[in-house]
Amino acid sequence: MAFPWFGRGAAPARPPGAVEKKASAAGKLVALAAGSGRVVWSPRDTVSLTRLGFVGNPVGFRAVRLIAEAAAAVPLICQDRERRYEVHPVLDLMRRPNPGQGRAELFEALYGQILLSGDGYLEAVGEGAQGLPAELHVLRSDRMAVVPGADGWPVAYEYGVGGRKVRFDMAGSPDPICHIRSFHPLDDHHGLSPMQAAAVAVDVHNSASSWSKALLDNAARPSGAIVYKGADGQGGLSPDQYERLVTEMEMHHQGARNAGRPMLLEGGLDWKPMGFSPSDMEFHQTKLAAAREIAQAFGVPPMLIGIPGEATYANYAEAHRAFYRLTVLPLVSRVAGALAWWLSEHLGAEIDLRADPDQVPALAEERDQHWKRVGEAGFLTPAEKRAALGLPPLPEGEG
Repeated sequence: MAFPWFGRGAAPARPPGAVEKKASAAGKLVALAAGSGRVVWSPRDTVSLTRLGFVGNPVGFRAVRLIAEAAAAVPLICQDRERRYEVHPVLDLMRRPNPGQGRAELFEALYGQILLSGDGYLEAVGEGAQGLPAELHVLRSDRMAVVPGADGWPVAYEYGVGGRKVRFDMAGSPDPICHIRSFHPLDDHHGLSPMQAAAVAVDVHNSASSWSKALLDNAARPSGAIVYKGADGQGGLSPDQYERLVTEMEMHHQGARNAGRPMLLEGGLDWKPMGFSPSDMEFHQTKLAAAREIAQAFGVPPMLIGIPGEATYANYAEAHRAFYRLTVLPLVSRVAGALAWWLSEHLGAEIDLRADPDQVPALAEERDQHWKRVGEAGFLTPAEKRAALGLPPLPEGEG
């Protein structure tokens, strides 16, 4: 398929009987990103935070992946006020939201964007069954700009790559963009991400890793001092002697390949090794403390990502349950609620999407206990028990 930006001729005609393929309006811009210059982003600098805290930090990387993958795997229930649907156009759309992604890939990308930037954007493409979008696409939040109106509410969104922009008008109905954002007390249009809250801890952790790398490059030994004892009380080296000494040290006694190599000193030089200071000995603990702060900012129990020294939970299973209850399920509920409201506008009928914790293996024990308590409550009618379990009422004549 030829794009007008890349050639003067018109796009070739579609062969008879060929099926028209939908495409994201931002797809053309993504294609132009390859080979373009580096874009200057907003003062929030999501790109730098992502590069330092996700791409360049193992704790942030694992925390984001752990949450996004767990949240994307949580099954969603589609229902209205009367029934729960096993088959529905919304479920079909989410099962294969676009030709390049399945349900898990789309939601993992969406949750990842929210965790890294505080904002998630879904684009509706084309028209499918019963007025629903034919495709759903996740747009990168660092490329999206909000266009506020006179009343302060967004009237449009602009998606830009390499100096080119696509504008999504939000004045009509249904909306082409679903914007899901985390709570931010100081910003009316953008969310606050856990990565922003953990930025200081990320810097400390990265600096500690750089320090450890430098120590390894220096033969994994603390620095020492070369003391010069010249003849006749001479206390200083000549410039030539000093330059030669520095060159010899850099070439023959620094780096991992020179670890353990003996040092031959002459001309009144003496090596005085210097032991680890208390601050050096505490550096490793500082790094572990920073790692725990990063994990806590994301709501991940440190023991789930292998950080030692964490005894908040009695065991791994308890930490796993807390992870789902306090982090994963609230995130899924917020995203599912926003997505249901947006798709209801397209559908022309109200639907409800929510997480199904009964199908989460980590919560199986809690599910069994809850079902047992409700089932043994003799003062409740069957209809009240279904309501207590979050189930819709049975159709008339069934019971």
